Amino acid sequence: ALQRNKMVREKKRKSKSETKKKTSQVGKDDMQWLGKNTHFDKNTIEKWYKGFMADCPDGRMNRDKMKLMFNAIMPSGDAGELFLDQLFRIFDKDGDGSIDFKEFMIATDMTSSGDPEEKLRWAF
Repeated sequence: ALQRNKMVREKKRKSKSETKKKTSQVGKDDMQWLGKNTHFDKNTIEKWYKGFMADCPDGRMNRDKMKLMFNAIMPSGDAGELFLDQLFRIFDKDGDGSIDFKEFMIATDMTSSGDPEEKLRWAF
């Protein structure tokens, strides 16, 4: 029983350190995917990731956090809430109620590149 408890503690410790590793840098698969599917280079993706994780330590951005980020550019009142709902729905590609880093980078890339017609097509 003592040996089993020691193994359980060791497993928990490893899993915590693996979680820390995952949150300190972009995963290899995500980095490759983002490099191929956005206009950002590796250094830019890493900088965005550090900022994203500083604002969203659990790796997920909810609607309230997004509202804080976009508060300066959103219209006030009902129009702003509708705009935020639309924006959040578009960014939350998998529909899980939060935006992960990959979804955030796709959205950032889409809103920062392309001509106005492309952006309208993307938004609707």
